[in-house]
Amino acid sequence: MTYHPKSDFIATMIERGFLADCTDYQGLDDALISGCKPAYIGFDATAKSLHVGSLIQIMMLRWFQKTGHQPITLMGGGTTKVGDPSFRADERPLLGPEQIDENISGIKKVFAAYIDYDTDAENKALMLNNAEWLGDLNYLDFLRDIGRHFSVNRMLSFESVKSRLDREQSLSFLEFNYMILQAYDFLELNRRYGCVLQMGGSDQWGNIVNGIDLTRRVLDHEIYGLTSPLLTTSDGKKMGKSQDGAVWLNAEMRSPYEFWQFWRNTTDADVGRFLKLYTELPVDECDRLGALAGSEINEAKIRLANEVTTLLHGAQAAANAEATAREVFEKGGVGGDLPTLTLSADELGDGISIVQIIVKSGLAKSGKEAKRLIAENGAKLDDAPLTDAGMMIDAGALSSPIKLSAGKKRHALVQLG
Repeated sequence: MTYHPKSDFIATMIERGFLADCTDYQGLDDALISGCKPAYIGFDATAKSLHVGSLIQIMMLRWFQKTGHQPITLMGGGTTKVGDPSFRADERPLLGPEQIDENISGIKKVFAAYIDYDTDAENKALMLNNAEWLGDLNYLDFLRDIGRHFSVNRMLSFESVKSRLDREQSLSFLEFNYMILQAYDFLELNRRYGCVLQMGGSDQWGNIVNGIDLTRRVLDHEIYGLTSPLLTTSDGKKMGKSQDGAVWLNAEMRSPYEFWQFWRNTTDADVGRFLKLYTELPVDECDRLGALAGSEINEAKIRLANEVTTLLHGAQAAANAEATAREVFEKGGVGGDLPTLTLSADELGDGISIVQIIVKSGLAKSGKEAKRLIAENGAKLDDAPLTDAGMMIDAGALSSPIKLSAGKKRHALVQLG
């Protein structure tokens, strides 16, 4: 990146590694130094929580507000009904209105930890839902007034669509309309709120460019797009996934301890980069911590886990998670903040197999996986090797909590409720 920005926001994006591309660096930079400007990122409500893969976009909105501008979080109450086809191999399952509303309620909980919606300042964040303008569109009017500005030839050339067609995978007409609706979002946000910037992952480039073109054609307004890189870990894994599934941001779907542990398990090569992206530590400190080697890098990982967990769940949750981790890993103890499975006497009955308990605790996804874990000596019961897949656990065995382990890093408590 050779561009030398004048605005604090673009400087931060470049320095901390957020920026993949921008439609017009100079134009956006000039707009941002002229005063408080609104920018948005859209989030479709396909689940009850966002996961770590969305955290880079949330941090971009946070930095946007911290540098004096107005972030807009746009909930896709309308676009979720269609489904974004970008770089997907198949069509998303369609959700009903009630499920979408329930998902939006879950997702909203996360944003308040990062973005200030309650300030009296000019850059107070906005939470909007595109169902407000998409829900009552008249199809014929929309085709005539908006559809005529889109070239099918150009839409087919965008990599997000082209890659799917090149693989001869079906792209429904419903999905094909998604990019038109997202473009219309940008038009409406510019018209209603003066929004000048849409941000998103680099897979959204085509959708963002469409919105810019549409707004220029209809309103003759100059607006901009900025994308972040699609992150993978240094070993090539998609960011936001772990051995036991998606790393959700809502505490009820991923406990603060499990969230903390995800960051503590960061690969050595990713520590410096993740500190810049997911914390607010000064860049020099991120570089220093990321350059540590040997056993010292583990303290940098703990710093990363504490900083990221504090932003989402608060300082006390981070402190509790670190204390539990030290108790479990350094002292061989139980640790009171571990994920806990509570079994009732009715569930136990005359006894329940250890395989079922491993699955119920989330340490394995299926009985087959649990049995393989035991067979490969990867399971422990109270820190002792678990070798009998036929073991039964009854109420007597749970007179005090037991600790189950899968490998060296994943643990759960099991207790009688």
